[in-house]
Amino acid sequence: MNRPLHDRRWWLQAVAGSLLTPHLAPGSAANELLDPSPMSKLNVAVVGVANHAATNLAAMRGQRVQAICDVDGEYLERAHQQFPAATVERDWRQMLEQPDLDAVVISIPDHGHAACALQAITLGLHVYCEKPLAHQVLETRQLAGKAAASGLVTQFGNQHQSSPGYQRAIQWLRAELLGEVRLVTCWTNRPIWPQGISRPRGRARIPRTLEWDLWLGPAPERRYHPIYHPLNWRGWWDFGCGALGDMGPHLLDPVFAGLQLSSPSLIEAESDPPNDWTFPASSHVRWLFLRPQSNRPGLEVHWYDGQRTPSLTAADGTPLRLPASGVLVEGQRGKMFIPALGGQPRLLGPVARDAETPRPEPLPSHQQQWLAACQQGTATRSPFSYGATLTETCLLGNIAIRSGRSIAWDAKNGQITNHADLNQLLSRQPRQGWSS
Repeated sequence: MNRPLHDRRWWLQAVAGSLLTPHLAPGSAANELLDPSPMSKLNVAVVGVANHAATNLAAMRGQRVQAICDVDGEYLERAHQQFPAATVERDWRQMLEQPDLDAVVISIPDHGHAACALQAITLGLHVYCEKPLAHQVLETRQLAGKAAASGLVTQFGNQHQSSPGYQRAIQWLRAELLGEVRLVTCWTNRPIWPQGISRPRGRARIPRTLEWDLWLGPAPERRYHPIYHPLNWRGWWDFGCGALGDMGPHLLDPVFAGLQLSSPSLIEAESDPPNDWTFPASSHVRWLFLRPQSNRPGLEVHWYDGQRTPSLTAADGTPLRLPASGVLVEGQRGKMFIPALGGQPRLLGPVARDAETPRPEPLPSHQQQWLAACQQGTATRSPFSYGATLTETCLLGNIAIRSGRSIAWDAKNGQITNHADLNQLLSRQPRQGWSS
């Protein structure tokens, strides 16, 4: 079918097809084609506009912010003052149907990520989606598969991967400065919200500015309570992904990217007593990653949150004083400490003398990389294919926490093989009207 030249959505999908040859040479005919001024800005929709979402919204300046959406009218009004040309919506399902949209930024609570992103991809929109990529394991696989088949440009919102610190850590791991890595330990002071508590009792008045049914989205029906919204939803099984879902995509990121890990084979956990409503107050998760393609032994990765902290030492055996969050990577030749949230890594022991490697070139912000890729038809550093595997690893850790059982994971077939009944925790039925 012939399409009009002004059909921007079709045009940008065609451009995204050039991902088969992702990096265009400067001055090439393809770059000249991508340079016409009518296409120099994207028509962007933004879902979620407050708290961390406000950072993603601000990063869209310079584009045409055509539509903004939030379930809270107070947040929405504030954002509309900054972007008065944008239309406002409370329901992202209606917003995504607007004509002439090119791309969407999704920064809503975890339980809504997958449904919103899947609809956006179905409608032919490029997508930037905050971490964790999804709330359920099978949602991550749906998103990765649909994104790959669409040829659209996606970016997983683990923004610290674009920091100089994480790029340095990734560089050192890929250069194998530590030798063979067999142990990684991550820890965090999260949760900094309530966990290990029971479901709230009684009724609470829904704030007049909040559309509670829209906030629930695909999650199970629950009465409104201020313990869920606006800030404490992360600790509830229904809505969040706990400390691991919040900080795992950041702390594990340089390790995944540097060692080019795939899915784990074995996951086990111990924690404070879990309940049916919230994540436990603290937990310890262990993953085993097999690496048969490199003929190397398995890699153990440990995670500690809440009041559980590891006992770690420097290369000379001296106990380390640990900051609130961080990562220690241990290899045959030495150790590396990676601070949280993009801080500069530090090599420990004799290996530090070999660290005279050129510093990576500074990168544009994570959001700017995605916008440029949408405009130029290039690949991003953190597409959904990468974000899906990293998120899946975190979500499998949560299943081990919730069940209290060791999990043997068949990544190829997406199945738990040693406890078939746990496969029901890989997905859940969305509420009526919210199927993707």
